[in-house]
Amino acid sequence: MATVTSDIPDSSSHNVVDIFSGKALAELRGEQIIRLAPEYDGLCMLYSNRHTDPNKLYSMKILCWGLRADGEVVGFVPWLDRLTPCPALDDAGTGQWEGYYDSSADQIFFDAPCHKVAELENAADYFNARADNPQRIVQEIPDTIGTHAMLADPDDDTLVLTEVLSWRLLNDGVIEAMLIDENGVESTPVMPGDPCLYAASSDSRFRYFFQHHIANQIKSEDPVALAAIAMLFES
Repeated sequence: MATVTSDIPDSSSHNVVDIFSGKALAELRGEQIIRLAPEYDGLCMLYSNRHTDPNKLYSMKILCWGLRADGEVVGFVPWLDRLTPCPALDDAGTGQWEGYYDSSADQIFFDAPCHKVAELENAADYFNARADNPQRIVQEIPDTIGTHAMLADPDDDTLVLTEVLSWRLLNDGVIEAMLIDENGVESTPVMPGDPCLYAASSDSRFRYFFQHHIANQIKSEDPVALAAIAMLFES
């Protein structure tokens, strides 16, 4: 499997802790994402939410699988304001990971599929992951699950829902959602890597990500969806 030297400062002691995450620096280096593989077969994440129904499981389509520097492969979903590893969802009130789900086989599982692990490891070996410029673009994959970003302008109380076109993995392990700057479009269709794309995190109006069906409910001014949005902003 490919190895990579992390841009996180090195330390010979596992007692050195990052003040923001509370994790040892060695653990953070191992969690750094070095390669992505889009999920094309409709595999899902299962999660629970005690505020809605503690006895019910909900499903959400996985966007992609990511290979960490320590060799672990995990699924990723757009969750609230970031792309999140499925196993990291551990808040019973907003979302708690319960496993992965293959609807075609009606099967629940807890480790990444072998074919995705093999794909990621082989790709990382082939492209020879290296630590040079932290901001170097390693990959840009299309969004295949209809993710939308919500932009809120506090000056005029307007909400804008815009499609996420792609996701960009940088050499430091950061994954950015890429949005279309309509004023910069020179040709269509807009493809991943187009100069008119910009990172959602660079837009001061960015608030949350939404699945496509939730975004459609918001666009149609569904009362339940709008009430949920109001609760998010209040919190």
